[in-house]
Amino acid sequence: MKDFVDFSLKEYNTFGIDVRCSRFVEYESLDELLALLPEVRSAERVVHIGGGSNLLFTADFEGMVLHSGIRDVETIASEGDDVLVRAGAGVVWDDFVSRCVEQGLYGLENLSLIPGEVGASAVQNIGAYGSEAGDFIESVETIDIATGQVLTLRGDECQYAYRSSIFKTSLRGQRIITHVTYRLSRLFRPQLSYAALRSEVERRGLLENLSAADVRRIVVEVRREKLPEPSEVGSAGSFFMNPVVERAVFERIAAQYPDAPHYDLPDGSVKVPAGWLIQQCGWRGRNLGRAGVWPKQALVLVNLGGATGQDMVELCQRVQHDVLERFGIQLKPEVIFV
Repeated sequence: MKDFVDFSLKEYNTFGIDVRCSRFVEYESLDELLALLPEVRSAERVVHIGGGSNLLFTADFEGMVLHSGIRDVETIASEGDDVLVRAGAGVVWDDFVSRCVEQGLYGLENLSLIPGEVGASAVQNIGAYGSEAGDFIESVETIDIATGQVLTLRGDECQYAYRSSIFKTSLRGQRIITHVTYRLSRLFRPQLSYAALRSEVERRGLLENLSAADVRRIVVEVRREKLPEPSEVGSAGSFFMNPVVERAVFERIAAQYPDAPHYDLPDGSVKVPAGWLIQQCGWRGRNLGRAGVWPKQALVLVNLGGATGQDMVELCQRVQHDVLERFGIQLKPEVIFV
């Protein structure tokens, strides 16, 4: 177990915000976590982080920061072509995806290079290129903070929705995820519903003989082209969720912007890319001091070096204001403010 006081969190958040916490504890096993629970219960403020890829620390954190060091990975069952793979919450997400693809276990390749750790994937229901983590989660093992009970939720009990889960709603702050089990397949079934990904596959002439390794390679290359490398430019990837609006709202937008990108949803509502809305407001490539909007993808807010959490909050609010004023749409951050 690692246990530090007055600890810098700069290396534990992908924005690279230089803040400190009163205490930082990384546990490496279920037993160590259970032993910590009395202190967790008595602490005035506690936050559990993963890779820090979806957090914005707005100031020093006067409390305890927990981090999982549980990093075991094992195949626990095979059912026909399906394989159940169980991973510790502290496993780096992209390392897990890479390992699965290399071992011929398919399903997660569209989610390549998403920053963060396995535990956070189950909280955030991370998604990209037509796939979401919740599509493959078989079960999530948790610790109830109040009782110390080990409780497992089936995937269909986790209430997965767009960037949401039961761990962000009714169970928020009540459970700590220790392991996630994914149902993967030995049969590769390419998920090419996302038009931009399919177009790139076709452009490379790979559609007829596409492999999971091809999909992973393409996703990694596209993400690296569009998104900043966190070790070089601090960011959390997509800062805002893509808003879902009523069709009448979108039709009003389309009357002014006939080529506005959008995704029709089964219930008649429409998802509009937040990055496009931000770009139309003139924010792509602009900055407020050391906080900026990435020039290659307006959905990404970045720390240009030396920005504080409050600098990022101010930029977020300015972008929200302008999108609301022009389109009547309130952007909601995907990033969690701490």
